This record gives sequence, C-alpha cells and structure tokens, in this order.
Amino acid sequence: MKRRLGTALLRLFTLQGSWNYERMIGVGTGVAEEPLLRDLPGGPGGPAYRSAVARASRFFNAHPYLAGLAVGAAARAEHDGAPGDQIERLRTALCGPLGSVGDRLVWAGWLPLTASLAIAGVALGLGSAAVAAFLVVYNLGHVALRWWALRQGWQHGLKVVVALQAPWLQRAVALAGPGMALGAGLSLPLAAVWLAGAFEPWARVALAACAGVGLLAIRMLPRQVSGLRLGLGLVAVALVVGWVWR
Repeated sequence: MKRRLGTALLRLFTLQGSWNYERMIGVGTGVAEEPLLRDLPGGPGGPAYRSAVARASRFFNAHPYLAGLAVGAAARAEHDGAPGDQIERLRTALCGPLGSVGDRLVWAGWLPLTASLAIAGVALGLGSAAVAAFLVVYNLGHVALRWWALRQGWQHGLKVVVALQAPWLQRAVALAGPGMALGAGLSLPLAAVWLAGAFEPWARVALAACAGVGLLAIRMLPRQVSGLRLGLGLVAVALVVGWVWR
C-alpha cells in the first residue's frame, strides 16, 4: 500500500494542471486516487473500480496541497464499502474546509513567510544562497503537508475530520498570519534599503516620500487607490522619468 500511496502522491503534484471550469480539480483527484482503487473487489476494470474512479473524477475544489486528504479518505471509504452517495457527500463537505485551511496555512502563511525571509537574506548579502534556502525549505514544507494529508485521509476514511482537528494543524493555522506579518515586516525595510543603495541621497528621500504618500492614499482612499493601481502608477512615472533623464 505504501507504494500505491507514493504513486498517488506523485500524481497529486499534477493536480493543478487538470483544472477546468466544469470540474475544477476533480479530474486530477480522480487520477490521483486511481492507484488506491486497483485492489477493489473485481480488480481494475471491475464494476466497483469503475464506479469509484467515476466518483473520484467528479467536481471537486480545494487547496491543492490538502486535496490528498479527500483523495485518501474517499479511497479508504470505497474499500470500507461505504455507499456511493455518502462518499460524494464527504467529498463535497471537504471542499470548503480544505480550501479555507490551505489558503490560510499556505498562501497567507507559509509561502509569504519563507519568501519574505529569502528577500531579507538577499538584502543582507546572502545572494543566491537565500534563494536556494527558500526553494528547499518551502518545498520540504509543502511536500510534507501533501504526504501528511494523503496518509491521514487513508487512515481515517469517513472520519477524516479528525485529521483537520489535529492540534499541530490548528496551531500552525493560528500562527500563519502573525508569522507572515513578522516576515514581511522584517524583509520590507531591509529590501527597501538594499534597493535604494544605488541612488543618490536626494533620490532616496524622494522614494521615501513617494512610499509615504502612497501609504496615506491607500489608507485614506481605499476605494480609489489600491496597491496594484499605486504600483502601476509608480512604474509608469519611473519609466517617464527614466526616459526624460537619459
């Protein structure tokens, strides 16, 4: 079974490549779950196998790093002989929690935290070593999360909600936001100083003034000024100034 779990894990890495408007990542979850269904009664090609693969490939949408939890749980439920409609309800019920937890833990926590620390490392002179460390640490974390999710899903089956209540996962989600804020707060001033190092003193003052005005505009006019609009505006101004300056 460990070999089939390993095959399912490898297939989970292709999950986002299967995305489409009709089933979201449903086709990808079906492909990832298929190795775990081969020893159902009747074997590959049997009625149980075909029905299970069809169910696994229906609509599903969740965070890709935690989708393995649903893949493992659904496969285990198939082996336990759970009714098909119950398995479908399980997959539907897991969409929201897996998406919410994954977004808060990874997209709003682990990724910006590790990226911010890498930026701080570059600004402190570590160069490519900081980038390499980011790639290693971030990917070790997300691969471990994928493997944990798949194993927990297979272990608990229909009772997979137990895995989402794991104390370490709850603590990690709670610390993700503050950790991201700490990393960003550390990296932004270091990166600003590093990037401004090549400018004359008067230009640094001008850059600081632009940043201050931009922050005030975002705070006082949130509907009219967004971070994206401000960034694009500053890029346009920089291009014009650079063209005139030369």
